[in-house]
Amino acid sequence: MPKKVKHRKMFKGRRRSKGVATRKTELSFGSFGLRSMGYAWITARQIEAVRRTLIRALKKGGKIWIRLFPDKPVTTKGNEIPMGGGKGSVDHYVVPVKPGMVLFEMDGVTAEAAKEVMRLASHKLPMKTTFVSK
Repeated sequence: MPKKVKHRKMFKGRRRSKGVATRKTELSFGSFGLRSMGYAWITARQIEAVRRTLIRALKKGGKIWIRLFPDKPVTTKGNEIPMGGGKGSVDHYVVPVKPGMVLFEMDGVTAEAAKEVMRLASHKLPMKTTFVSK
């Protein structure tokens, strides 16, 4: 969740399945990474689940970098609320992901270990991913 935002609520935006990522497409910090292959909104809870999986699988060795930050608020209205009455309150935060974005990076482990750890982490995400290395 962002500490401070200019506007509390945000437009949803059109969910077009067009284009690939132009930013965050290369490994910047680590030697191994997890790259998205589809479109999705990744929630803050999913990012936290992946982070915990990576830390648990790495034990003491290696370092991870999270290249995502959920700064898009998603609103919901309560159940059985009639139409009208304005926009609902902020429920959770997401990050929109396009194909080709590097989501997580890792270093300090062997290629085989990194591939296995990233495979475990990919099960927590809502789209297909692929393992990349330098």
